[in-house]
Amino acid sequence: MKRQKTVYEAAIDHGFTRRDFLKMCTALAATLGLEYTQSDKVVKAMETNTRVPVIWMQFQDCTGCSESFIRSSQPKTESVLLDMISLEYSEVLSAPSGFQVESSMEQVYKDYKGEYIIAVEGSIPDDDSFLSVGGKSAKDTFIKMAEGAKAIIAYGSCSSWGGVAAAYPNPTGAKPITAHVKNTPVILVPGCPPIAEVMTGVIAYIITFGKFPELDHLGRPTSFYRHRIHDKCNRRAYFDAGLFVENFDDEGAKQGYCLYKVGCKGPTTYNSCAEMRWNGGVSYPIQSGNPCIGCSEKGFWDNGPFFERRAKIPGTQTTINPDEVGLAALGLTAAGIAVHAAGTVVKKKKDDKRGEEE
Repeated sequence: MKRQKTVYEAAIDHGFTRRDFLKMCTALAATLGLEYTQSDKVVKAMETNTRVPVIWMQFQDCTGCSESFIRSSQPKTESVLLDMISLEYSEVLSAPSGFQVESSMEQVYKDYKGEYIIAVEGSIPDDDSFLSVGGKSAKDTFIKMAEGAKAIIAYGSCSSWGGVAAAYPNPTGAKPITAHVKNTPVILVPGCPPIAEVMTGVIAYIITFGKFPELDHLGRPTSFYRHRIHDKCNRRAYFDAGLFVENFDDEGAKQGYCLYKVGCKGPTTYNSCAEMRWNGGVSYPIQSGNPCIGCSEKGFWDNGPFFERRAKIPGTQTTINPDEVGLAALGLTAAGIAVHAAGTVVKKKKDDKRGEEE
């Protein structure tokens, strides 16, 4: 088996100074949610851990996940691609093409079996006639490479859940990659696309600590998918106060009121949008005035129509119209959403009613 350079050796080879390297490690520690005092753990790991061979496979996708990945700011994409990993195969980012790049994937399978990581973008069709790469069945190629991989990262909702290609009536028989993986561990990083820093942060964690980050019951890293967008939303105070946008050009929209009535799926969507935000932490859809469509959740593509004035209550199968159901009733139906506000409203109504009866 060929020896890979350590992350530190690769960084120095690419012109990093020791100071640059330490700055990169400090930024990475922050992205991983570590305290400043724990930066030395990252430094030590980067000095001793070797670069990991990565195969980036694309199936039924739009390349949006790759586009997001290359826009990461912390850690920077070039640090990940040139220093942390050894990207051996990518249809989008590899310089060679055709048989040359396909032979590179085969070489990784031979030289680094059990050591390489697969990053997957896109769903896999059941019918081979819908997708082949290099003249071979995409499904068969994936199954073979998955058997020899150390781990698999499913980037995006297509590889995680099936995605838009799996939308009804799903003519290609699109399935998530987990349908074709038996014994190789998989980590799901859903989103359409996922946040760039989440994508690089996950692979950086694996390289730094040699293991997966803590995962939830669905296989998503809890560090990035532990909160609902609603829980951290900058418009949450308006939800609690019962102030909603009724349509996109009303006064409420101008004032930044809650977008729940115009279809926001923030209360049922787990992601880091409200915390990490997009484009280097500049903004995210809700902050920009667009309701969350729940793109990181399973089945979001069929959970429409988007911007509809109806929404499912978390924890139930109930669909309500916010125009007809008040905030108090909503709080009683859905534990966890504005409970403190709803409880106050309900108590006040009961007190008022009791006063009328007396």
